[in-house]
Amino acid sequence: MASSLLSSPAKPCYPTTRPPTPTLSSRAAAPRFAHGLSAAAAVRASPRAPRLRALASRIRASQQQPPRRRPEYVPNRIDDPNYVRIFDTTLRDGEQSPGATMTSAEKLVIARQLARLGVDIIEAGFPASSPDDLDAVRSIAIEVGNTPVGEDGHVPVICGLSRCNKKDIDAAWEAVRHARRPRIHTFIATSEIHMQHKLRKTPEQVVAIAREMVAYARSLGCTDVEFSPEDAGRSNREFLYHILEEVIKAGATTLNIPDTVGYNLPYEFGKLIADIKANTPGIENAIISTHCQNDLGLATANTLAGARAGARQLEVTINGIGERAGNASLEEVVMAIKCRGELLDGLYTGINSQHITLASKMVQEHSGLLVQPHKAIVGANAFAHESGIHQDGMLKYKGTYEIISPDDIGLTRANEFGIVLGKLSGSHAVRSKLAELGYEISDKEFMDFFKRYKEVAEKKKRVTDEDIEALLSDEIFQPKVIWSLADVQATCGTLCLTTATVKLIAPDGEEKVACSMGTGPVDAAYKAVDQIIQIPTVLREYSMTSVTEGIDAIATTRVVVTGDVSNNSKHALTGQSFNRSFSGSGASMDVVVSSVRAYLSALNKMCSFAGIAKASSEVHESASVQSKE
Repeated sequence: MASSLLSSPAKPCYPTTRPPTPTLSSRAAAPRFAHGLSAAAAVRASPRAPRLRALASRIRASQQQPPRRRPEYVPNRIDDPNYVRIFDTTLRDGEQSPGATMTSAEKLVIARQLARLGVDIIEAGFPASSPDDLDAVRSIAIEVGNTPVGEDGHVPVICGLSRCNKKDIDAAWEAVRHARRPRIHTFIATSEIHMQHKLRKTPEQVVAIAREMVAYARSLGCTDVEFSPEDAGRSNREFLYHILEEVIKAGATTLNIPDTVGYNLPYEFGKLIADIKANTPGIENAIISTHCQNDLGLATANTLAGARAGARQLEVTINGIGERAGNASLEEVVMAIKCRGELLDGLYTGINSQHITLASKMVQEHSGLLVQPHKAIVGANAFAHESGIHQDGMLKYKGTYEIISPDDIGLTRANEFGIVLGKLSGSHAVRSKLAELGYEISDKEFMDFFKRYKEVAEKKKRVTDEDIEALLSDEIFQPKVIWSLADVQATCGTLCLTTATVKLIAPDGEEKVACSMGTGPVDAAYKAVDQIIQIPTVLREYSMTSVTEGIDAIATTRVVVTGDVSNNSKHALTGQSFNRSFSGSGASMDVVVSSVRAYLSALNKMCSFAGIAKASSEVHESASVQSKE
């Protein structure tokens, strides 16, 4: 196998860019296909020349072929055996990252972008976790789950996660049933360590629960039910075959095989998928799926191994975000399939990869989880070349050191009208830029944003795309406004005590002012805010970044806070209630103002969530009293 791989030239994902080729003979010697041969004569002299020319022709022909159409969606089968469904769980598993709590508005805008990206299934959340999560999933099901996008009119499946109990399944169905293609995803642990120490149930009891709950989900009218045996990577094989057989009989249409703790190696996980495909009775009536965690840094490799072994649904997240070390990264999995499909038996997806960069930026902005510069595909350095040798090769032909064109992932956005935004730009030009960036907002939201844009444009000669996205996040995709910032004034330096005065507008419209001292202007301002709002809060994280270069750059601040606010959030895997952390972001050309905006954003999330939880509790108590009467 090694020799065959070494003898086959790599196929770069460069469909358009070619080096100068003045003659037919020199074209045969292009670095793209010559594989180290430096002259046409060398190619002609080589006994491998006919094979190289044939391979070059096949590659050119494959690049000129139109993309294959997405097969019609049927829950338990795919008519094209080479098509792989992409299941995105950014809004569910990704949001379980500490501090990655997103507002309903942020979740909706990301869901819209996922639909444009072409994902087949959007796991929009864990509806039983909280009333807020249920409402967010429902709104995504209503809007994104019924709106065709793209040339093919694609409408994604909207999925809700649930544990194997009726209360969770009822909540999931209530949230997703409004979509054109709703799905319930239910799970229960199957490894010995989980059954013994977490569930405290026998294998027979676990099988009975799984079978009963899948059947219950189908009885609600949901024809698309996914079942996951949690910690399948460490489960007994024979038991795994048995429980999967039983849930298929009960009506499961997709069987998701999770490597819950990121324990498996690629060859090991690939064999697990192959064994399940070969030994599970009735498997031909369901789709096999993968869900790989990244604890050992192998999530993408395991996912690809699973796909090669027969899995036809791959569960991933944008930027690989998720619990602990995260999940398999959508952009890595999709681009690996796109670039190396010939070694993956011709597999392909329905993803429009040119939307990857924008999706990555949206998730970074709204979750507050930035990617490292050297992150594959979407990192800041992914297409940067500093080495002199590399730069020389790139200047001669980009394919020497880039296997992916930046255009393939939408990295470069060329404005066909040549519009450069500044202080003289009108609302039409700004709205056109927002549409180009993929943002759809209402007229009222646009006017609020345009006011902030003008304030910045008066101080900056040129407003960049990054500035636009930072302002948009700070102005539009914020939590429900409970407390808003009116004014902030800080005095600091080596010759005086650091003080800050803050004026906030309360929910009832009353203006409240407080003054405080601190170790610095941000600390003083935060203490002044605390004096007004009076919610016990612990600042867990604080970070600030410059959106662009230059002294006049907009500063974006991100904070993560926790407090003594009681809530009924439940962890998707453990079912335990937990004290949720809340992230907030703010943007301004003044670092103190940016910091206060971020802090208020997090506190507004906390206040809003506490209010929803309290209202839900009061309704539940009222219902209990009435039932007793």
